[in-house]
Amino acid sequence: MAQFKLPENSRVRPGKDHAAPSGARNVRTFRIYRFDPDSGENPRVDSYQVDMDGCGPMVLDALIRIKNEVDSTLTFRRSCREGICGSCAMNIDGVNTLACTKATADIRGEVKIYPLPHMPVIKDLVPDLTNFYAQYASVKPWLQTRTPAPPDSERLQSKEDQEKIDRPSACILCACCSTSCPSYWWNSDRYLGPAALLAAYRWIIDTRDEATGERLDELEDPFRLYRCHTIMNCAEACPKDLNPARAIAEIKKLIAERQH
Repeated sequence: MAQFKLPENSRVRPGKDHAAPSGARNVRTFRIYRFDPDSGENPRVDSYQVDMDGCGPMVLDALIRIKNEVDSTLTFRRSCREGICGSCAMNIDGVNTLACTKATADIRGEVKIYPLPHMPVIKDLVPDLTNFYAQYASVKPWLQTRTPAPPDSERLQSKEDQEKIDRPSACILCACCSTSCPSYWWNSDRYLGPAALLAAYRWIIDTRDEATGERLDELEDPFRLYRCHTIMNCAEACPKDLNPARAIAEIKKLIAERQH
């Protein structure tokens, strides 16, 4: 996948330089986007020289070290540090990924870190995901049934049917896919995006769910679904190796089959 080229913006102010400690031998430079809307100032890119000796191998380790030892004002999200929660999604070296699973050693030269692209920024590396989560909620990502549950057991399904939803269920809602999608960049107010549509697909193919028709009806829209042009950035960006584009294509196929 080609790297996302972040445009040189004349409104970005010259940043601050933070030198490595005296005597540091294994130094890497991290150039990090800084923006505080409350300050009224334009964004800037600050430079931090980090002594990697004694620092963990992942980009998130370096960010934590910068925040703890150099600049406590640096703001970013993080939680599990194991690629499970999706909190630390950001644009690193031009690619959307998780800071906790991206090794610094895999990046040549300066490590350039920006927030996920084409999203409002709350502060520094923290994007506003309000619309993203609202779109996820709009596909009703829960089991919908009409028949009563068995009185003495769970709603069961075969192993084969469970395996169909196994991979789509692995989405961690990090938003790497949606924010790598040009269609989502330009139509995020109406196009649901890869993450929400992958979630919709997970419930559409769940054999225990009894609202398949309603789910497909709600998605059959020129913008909500059909703004996907199969660019495939979503599949390339997904840190869990999922394929939202394939799921979207399957939804389109299911809708077409109902019409014939």
